[in-house]
Amino acid sequence: MRRPSKTTRRTAATGAAALALALGATACGGTTGPASGGELSGQTVTVAGVWTGSEQENFKKVLDAFTEKTGAKTVFVPSGDNVSTFVGSKIEGGNAPDVVMIPQVGVLQQFVKEGWLQPLSDQAAKTAGSTLAPVWKNYGTVDGTYYGLYFKAAHKSTVWYAPAAFTQAGVSEPKSYADMLKAGRTLADSGRPAFAIAGEDGWTLTDWFENIYLSQAGPEKYDQLAQHKLKWTDDSVVRALTTLGELFKDKQLVAGGAQTALGTDFPSSVAQVFGPEPKAGMVYEGDFVGGFAKGQFGKKLGEDAKFFPFPAVDGGKAPVVSGGDAAVVLKDGKNGKAGMKLVEFLAGAEAAEVWAGAGGFLSPNTEVDPASYGDGTTRSTAESLIAAGNSIRFDMSDQAPAAFGGTKGAGEWKLLQDFLRDPSDPQGTAAKLEAEAAKAYGN
Repeated sequence: MRRPSKTTRRTAATGAAALALALGATACGGTTGPASGGELSGQTVTVAGVWTGSEQENFKKVLDAFTEKTGAKTVFVPSGDNVSTFVGSKIEGGNAPDVVMIPQVGVLQQFVKEGWLQPLSDQAAKTAGSTLAPVWKNYGTVDGTYYGLYFKAAHKSTVWYAPAAFTQAGVSEPKSYADMLKAGRTLADSGRPAFAIAGEDGWTLTDWFENIYLSQAGPEKYDQLAQHKLKWTDDSVVRALTTLGELFKDKQLVAGGAQTALGTDFPSSVAQVFGPEPKAGMVYEGDFVGGFAKGQFGKKLGEDAKFFPFPAVDGGKAPVVSGGDAAVVLKDGKNGKAGMKLVEFLAGAEAAEVWAGAGGFLSPNTEVDPASYGDGTTRSTAESLIAAGNSIRFDMSDQAPAAFGGTKGAGEWKLLQDFLRDPSDPQGTAAKLEAEAAKAYGN
């Protein structure tokens, strides 16, 4: 977010600020009061997640719909980016939330190992079995047991651009990665550097790497690297880092150069393309860029803000990398039964359609009515996510143990920030990545 989650994950409120907010769950406000006479009237469900700003507001609309239906009151607690640390401290303090929205597969697996999660109910599993592509159910399953329902998805292979900048430079949407860099240099020659890069948020750099790697090395190697069955010192990794390094070292391609990028967080990178004082022509990130361009800067999607699919690299296939937030139920929550009812509600199309209508959201649920999305751009992104079916690959860093793939200032996030600062030694960076991965995966 990454999230926004890396999905939308990590929408970039600082973890510290979000944690401070979370110290009192009630301070965060819940939804409207319970509807009279619902089956869960008088009960409260506490939900924790990384969402801030408009994402949090829109998720609260989903919680309001649950209240309307069941009578349960809900409270949302922002977790900050480091969900595992947050939840661990809450469990220790005897104040665990009932439901957690987890943006990383690796963290979900860690929660299962810690013994923190309840398996999802037969009802939730049955609904998900008929509405999600098997790949989504697999990512929520650990050792044959279903723990995590993927509610929100991200299409992380979209490159967003300002059409006016493209028109002024006389460039069109590129069909290959090499064409994209060429178009970027033409943009820079016309007065606007190619890419706003959010180097302050290490997760955006992992997304760059993953799209290049999936296209260049292919899905089998991608899966092996994601499980650390392939070492990060493999030639395929060095090759992808070399490709990424060509972008990172080119001041025509990186707005303000590496130093500026390292001081730019995700929302600021969107502002550099779609804000009142544009400094770049393109920003690569997930579909959630559209939500920011529209919500923060009033851009009309499909007119003032457009995207093209992340293009194929070196003759490979165009990548489709996804991310997502999974709903899990904690054993130590005070109201696990009502929490499970919430997850069953999230498994249906109705809950997803509430957020789809509010914007900044994609659902992996095949039964969501495409008409519930508020604009054609989001609708077509959602349809391409559903159409990709099982060929989607989940964000690699989100599949890794959090120490490697999901921690600010550590592991892959930090090493790719170092690489952005100085991309001269792809092989050395691969060796450092392997050392950190071996430590985190324990193999």
